[in-house]
Amino acid sequence: MNLSLKGKNALVCGSSKGIGKATAIEIAKLGANVTLVSRSPQIMSDLIHELDHNQGQDHDFLVADFTQIDDLKKKIHGLVSTKSIHILVNNTGGPPAGPIVDARTEDFLKAYNIHLICNHILVQSVLPGMKKDEYGRIINIISTSVKAPLKGLGVSNTTRGAVANWAKTMANELGAFGITVNNILPGATDTGRLNEIIESKAQKSGKSKAEVIQGMQAAIPLGRFGKPSEIGAAAAFLASPAAAYITGTNLTVDGGRTVCL
Repeated sequence: MNLSLKGKNALVCGSSKGIGKATAIEIAKLGANVTLVSRSPQIMSDLIHELDHNQGQDHDFLVADFTQIDDLKKKIHGLVSTKSIHILVNNTGGPPAGPIVDARTEDFLKAYNIHLICNHILVQSVLPGMKKDEYGRIINIISTSVKAPLKGLGVSNTTRGAVANWAKTMANELGAFGITVNNILPGATDTGRLNEIIESKAQKSGKSKAEVIQGMQAAIPLGRFGKPSEIGAAAAFLASPAAAYITGTNLTVDGGRTVCL
C-alpha cells in the first residue's frame, strides 16, 4: 500500500491543537511538508519541532484568523505563489453550543463565513497547484451531525450540513482532474472542544462532569472517546496515494456512535 507523501505539500488548518494538530503530526509522518495554520504563532513555532523530519521535510506555518476573510485571501495567495499545495485539510473549531431556536441570525452568518466561505477560498487558491502537479487531496474535518444532528448544537448542525454538501458538489466537479474531496466525521473526541460541551451539559443538567461523561460514553459502542490521533490517522490515509479512488464520501470516525450507516 502506497502511503508515502514524500515531496507533497500539505496545508492543515486549525493545527495548533486538537484534531488539527494530530492531523499535521500524522501527515508529516508520511513524509509531507506541512504548513500549519492557526492564530497562534508561538504554538505553531514550537509544534514545527515536534513534526517528523526524518524524510527531509520542510515545515512552516501561516498565521491566519478565519474571521478576517480579506486577510486570509492575501495570505493564502502569497503562500501558493511560492509553492503548490497538494493536500488541504479544512478544520475549524465548531460554533458555540445552544438550541437552534435561540440562535441569532448573526451566529449563523459567522459560522457560515468561518467554515464554508473560508473553505471555499482555500480550495480556489490551492486548485491551480493541484492541477499543475496532478495531485490533489481536499479533506474536510466536519462532524457526525452531518448524518444525525446532535442535540444542543443547532448552529453547528446547520453549518456542518452545508459544508458536507458543498464538498460533495466539489468532489463531483474535481473528479475529472484526479482531485479527491472527502469529509471526515469525528464523533466525541478528547479535545478542548469536547470538554466545553461536557461542562455545558453538566451545568444545564445539574449533573457532575463524571456523570455526563459516563452517559456520553455509554452511547458509544467502543465505550470511550476518540483520540485526536485516530482522526488524524484517517485524514493521513485519505491524503495518501492509496486513497486515490475514494472521493465524495463521509468517513465516520466515532467508535460506532452514529445510529445510521
